[in-house]
Parts: sequence; C-alpha cells; structure tokens
Amino acid sequence: MSGSAKIIEFFLNALWLEFGLSDNTLSAYGSDLKQFDKWLKAKTLLEVSEEDISGFLRHRQVEGVASRSAARILSSLRRFYGYLLRESKISTDPTVLIDAPRLGRPLPNSLSEVEVELLLQAPETLHTLGFRDRTMLELLYATGLRVSELVELTFQQVNFRQGCIRVTGKGDKERLVPVGEEAMDWLERYVSGARQDILGNRQSDYLFVTSRGSSMTRQAFWHIIKRYALQAGINKHLSPHTLRHAFATHLLNHGADLRVVQLLLGHSDLSTTQIYTHIAQQRLKELHSKYHPRG
Repeated sequence: MSGSAKIIEFFLNALWLEFGLSDNTLSAYGSDLKQFDKWLKAKTLLEVSEEDISGFLRHRQVEGVASRSAARILSSLRRFYGYLLRESKISTDPTVLIDAPRLGRPLPNSLSEVEVELLLQAPETLHTLGFRDRTMLELLYATGLRVSELVELTFQQVNFRQGCIRVTGKGDKERLVPVGEEAMDWLERYVSGARQDILGNRQSDYLFVTSRGSSMTRQAFWHIIKRYALQAGINKHLSPHTLRHAFATHLLNHGADLRVVQLLLGHSDLSTTQIYTHIAQQRLKELHSKYHPRG
C-alpha cells in the first residue's frame, strides 16, 4: 500500500470512529481523495499547495463535473486537510482560502403555454366538482397565487366589480392582484352555480369548498393538480407552485416588467423574482435553436 493510500485509509477510519459515517459517505470521501492523488502525479498529498487544490477543481469542472459535485469534492479535501493539520502531518491547510463553487439556484419547473391549456381543459366542467377545479386552475394561472393563498381565499378578499383579489402573503404583506376577464368569468359562474350546488344548505366564508362543505386543503388541491396533469398527458415533475411558475415565466416571455411580476407574486426581494428571467432566456434559446436555420 502506498503512502498516500495509507494516509487516506487512516483518515477514513478516523471519520468512522469519530462520526460513525455511513459506508456510502466514506466511499465518496475516499473516491474524491484518490482522484486528487492520481491527478497530482509528481506530488504527494502532504506536499499540496492552494494552487494544486484550485487546479484540481478547475480540471474536474472542465471534465464536466457540476458545481454541486465540485463543492462536494472541495468539502472532502477540506475535511481531509483539516484532519492532517490536527494530526500535525502538515503545517498549513491549503484549502483555507479557496471559495466554494457557486451553486446557483435550481430553476423551478414550469409549463409551456400549450401544456397549461391542456391542464386547464382537463377537468370535466359538466360536473360541479370539475367546474370548481377548473375555476381554481384558471384563477391560479391568472394570478400567480401560492396554492396556500388560493385555498384560503374568502369572499371578503374578492372584488368582483373591480376584478381583483386582496391577498395576505408571507410576512403578512398585503397585495392586490388583478384577475383577468376569463378567470373572473369562471369565478363568477362558479360562485353562482357550482359552489351553491356543492354547499347545499351549508354556509362557508371560504371561496373554494369540498363536497363536505369544508374549505379545500393545500394537500388535497395538490393531488387534484397531479391527477389532471396525468389526465392531460403532462409527464413533467410538477410542484404545488407549477402554475405560479408558469404565470411568472409567461408574463416575462410576453414582455412584462420584472418589477411588475415581483409585485404580483408578492416577493419582497427582486432577486427572488429574477430566477424567472433565466427560465425565459432558456426558453428563447430553445426556440432559437429549434426554428432558426442556423440555430
């Protein structure tokens, strides 16, 4: 066994004894360190400089390693050299001044306008519950509300004359959200028809009710969205915020100002809204690649 291999083995044993890490975690540490040792060639693990660490991370990223994996590799090296420093095998830690790779925020899943249309048309509106579901989907896509905000809507929050909704979002921040003619039309017809049929003689302040007369829960509506997506043939990983993401992305695709979208979504920080500009840009690139003769 080589000197480097022995040092790595001692390190992994120390991790196991001190922290009781799983075999998979220990194997990942060992793999990262062995790859680094192989890349070093002329140097040993005890002779490494800060430039060697940076060079190895650049090398791995050139090979196509994602930022998240590069961050994990750096974490392995930091832990290893921290161990060597404590054991007095080295006098300085070469990882101390190295910044972790920027991970970035993962882009939320969204739907195309065609997919949204398929989803909206999935409920059977001849039935009262189907009409309620269609109205909820229409309102969600028209306003960009959070699902929790949608299911908690009461009559007092809706201004039918002006066509807007007063929403209290995160941090008890209140915002006015315009609804749009089509979604308002569905809402008015739901209130005067399907909602009364669902409630019967019961009373409720909530806008969207179940067959038991209670308010719709966030979890129940999430299951409804997944069922209609499957029915519509949409084979994407969806989240409860999927239509909220589509609302924001499609607004930007059609030229809306980012700060307007921020106000409509109820984001306190513009940087939170900026994630949708990346989705819009990604979509434009896909369209260019698909339809431009030199794409």
